[in-house]
Amino acid sequence: MTAPERLKSRTEPRHCGWCGLRLPDDGRVGRPRRYCTQSCRQRAYERRSAVQRGGLPEDAVVLSAAELADLQDRLFQLRCAAEDVVTAADDGAAPGELKDLAARVVRSAHGLERLR
Repeated sequence: MTAPERLKSRTEPRHCGWCGLRLPDDGRVGRPRRYCTQSCRQRAYERRSAVQRGGLPEDAVVLSAAELADLQDRLFQLRCAAEDVVTAADDGAAPGELKDLAARVVRSAHGLERLR
């Protein structure tokens, strides 16, 4: 990795490896934090241990039925919001209305960024 790539990766916002919350930029030197709290670090360790015991690949993602249903609901909301934008554009909506609808798509997408 070149120096500009390293600098860029340090300036981009980082997110917790467990809960997905944005990690604060504390300006520390050394290895960057991966988790926002000790609790998130412990939950990630527990999940890694369970995956290893179950014989699943290390990069496997395990979701409970409730987590899967929640993810599917949020994906449906995102699709509906995107369809609203297309319908409004086809109907000749004003730029302000399209901007509001696009903002709703962005809010839905932000909700999908956190899987846990």
